[in-house]
Amino acid sequence: MTTAPELPYSLVIPAYNEESRITPLLEGIGRFDGELIVVCDGTDRTAEVVESIAARRPDLIIRCLRFDHRLGKGGGVIAGLRAARAPLVGYFDADGSTGIGEMLRLFSAVSSADGAIGSRWVPGSTLTIRQGWMRRMESRMFNLIMKILYGLPYHDTQCGAKVFRKTAVDAVLPGMVSRGFEFDVELLWRLRSAGFTVTEVPIEWQNKGDSRVKKRDMIGMLSGLVSIRFRRGRA
Repeated sequence: MTTAPELPYSLVIPAYNEESRITPLLEGIGRFDGELIVVCDGTDRTAEVVESIAARRPDLIIRCLRFDHRLGKGGGVIAGLRAARAPLVGYFDADGSTGIGEMLRLFSAVSSADGAIGSRWVPGSTLTIRQGWMRRMESRMFNLIMKILYGLPYHDTQCGAKVFRKTAVDAVLPGMVSRGFEFDVELLWRLRSAGFTVTEVPIEWQNKGDSRVKKRDMIGMLSGLVSIRFRRGRA
């Protein structure tokens, strides 16, 4: 897909069975000069809802990518990033835990780096609605393990708000193995290994509940990342 200079940004929204949450997210966006790419790979009416909003919101560029099979969180993001047409690309969660204003602030941080990721665990971040203590502890432990396994300097690899130069993303996507929730870690690792710079930015974030990451997913994430790092993961 060739870059479209007239579009400054492409934002990918992985939306697996997000029929109940995608409307407030999209309707809450007053203005966005780039394109919104919603990746629908579920079994509910998310795609129909997105296409209906796109039809009545000509002020927004909303693209709906439909798939008849589950892609996984990472697979959905990859599909959206490949379809993106702007020189700056990113992705955020359909639950609305990160607002569009925060995503624009992340894009502005890319002027001095190849990527910028939102972080809930660095000074300056604002958590208007916090997760429960168990989820916070699990998140901190996961990031500690990732620092040990991958040598990543980031405090928060799993915050669903990340933006990059498309040239950087295009350079590493062909080597990506992950298609699940572990995708974020592998992407950051491959970018760093390839010499790209990614900065961590404090973010305003609120817990929306109904997390799609269950305990079995976390076990699968750790297993997959160990496999990538030590058996298949040479960057």
